[in-house]
Parts: sequence; C-alpha cells; structure tokens
Amino acid sequence: MDDARVPVLMYHSVAGEPNDATRALSVTPEAFAEQMGMVGASGMTPLTTAELAGRWRAGRPLPPRPVLVTFDDGYEGVHRHALPVLAEHGFTATLFVSTGWLRGRHDTGGGLDTMLGWEQVRQLAAAGVEIGGHSHTHPQLDQLGDDALRFELTRCRDLVAAELGAPPVSFAYPYGYSSRRVREEVRATGYAQALAVGNALAERRQGPYALHRVTVRRSTGAEEFERLLQGRAIARGFAGDRALTKGYAVVRRARQVRRKAFRSRV
Repeated sequence: MDDARVPVLMYHSVAGEPNDATRALSVTPEAFAEQMGMVGASGMTPLTTAELAGRWRAGRPLPPRPVLVTFDDGYEGVHRHALPVLAEHGFTATLFVSTGWLRGRHDTGGGLDTMLGWEQVRQLAAAGVEIGGHSHTHPQLDQLGDDALRFELTRCRDLVAAELGAPPVSFAYPYGYSSRRVREEVRATGYAQALAVGNALAERRQGPYALHRVTVRRSTGAEEFERLLQGRAIARGFAGDRALTKGYAVVRRARQVRRKAFRSRV
C-alpha cells in the first residue's frame, strides 16, 4: 500500500462559543460529532500519527480506509467535547500541544482561548490519544535562529516527557511552516515524524517529516467534509488558501534574507 493516500484531518478548537482569535479554525461540538459519525459510517479506520508513519516506515500494510484525526495547540474543548465523541466511536487521535500555552506552571500566557491543563492532557493520553509536540510558544519556526529553534523543540519535548512520562515522537509545525533546517532539527530532537498542512492527502512519498493534512474549520459543511474523507476536489476547495500561502511565502523568504543579512553584520 505504498501508493495509499490518507486524509489527515487538522482540527484546532472544538467550541460552541469560541473567541474571535480561534473562531475561523474552530468547529462546534455538534459539527464534530456529526463529522465523526460520518467517519464511522464510511467504515474508516482512525490511526495515530505514530501508527501511520510507523507502518509506512516498516513497509507494513495500512488498515482499510485509514484516516487521522489531529488537533493542534491544545484547546480545552478537545477534552470537554471531542474526547467523549472519540470514545463513543472507539476512535484514536493525535493532539499536538504547544506546551507554553497549556494551563499550569509552564504557561507563558500565549494561549489564544481557554487551553487544556496538564491533568486533562494526561487524561487524553490515558484514553489512547497520542500526545505530540507543537513547539513551546507556537512561533514560525523557520523564522527563528538556531538557538531559539532548538529551545522551542527541546523545551516542548522535555515538558511533555516530564508531565507524561515519555517524550513525544510526533510533531506538527506551527502554522505548517518548516524548512530543511527546521526538519533536520526536528529529527535531531528525537521526533520520528512531523506533519505540515499542505491541504492535500498524506502520502508515503512526502517523507516522514512533511506529511500533509487537510484543514477542518467552522465553514466546513457536511458535503465538503465528505469530499475531504474521499479525497475529492481538495485542490479546488483549497485553491484560495494556496494562493494566499504562496504569496505569504514570498514575504517570509524576504524576511529571512533580511534577518540573515542583519546577523552577518553584527
């Protein structure tokens, strides 16, 4: 099944009344329940990120109709609203946490809405949800210098290990941004695989450190969600997103050049 194309669903907040900062990338609890019902009715098999990458790495076959359910950042609604739905269907998932955004003694105050506490993260892990890394303070990693990049990755890894008893093996790039330098550092930090965004289906040929995901947001209706699961018309559905991403990539590359030039002068 080397040619398998797998939908990796990217969620953020699950909330009835999200704030303005998270609204666009949130889904209501009702929508999430409906979407997981569609996954179940389609006969799909949810995997964790580690399971998918591990099977591809070992050349082992995938189960029938694999799918990944992933959450970024660490919003409280993943525990309050999503976990009961996942448990009802017997589904697994992966939660990528920005450790400096979670409530508790490591909190840097950067969380965009009500965030999970570490006890809730432990409960999610005990329920079979894979806990992955998502940096410490959620920066654009490819815009950081080497020392800051290393700190973001290792601080996240070490806090998850200290709080849960084992280091995370999967990572998701904040905002989906990475570079060869970032991917090499992610690997050196001990993460075995990492997810980008891309708004396309994941394939083995993308490599374990650049697997694609598709964005689920508040505007994603039942018909569009069904297309995501089936891998139909994804490119057309996210054409506007890709145009914006390409334009912003030019701006970000220019910023990198300016930063490098500045650092070389000091």
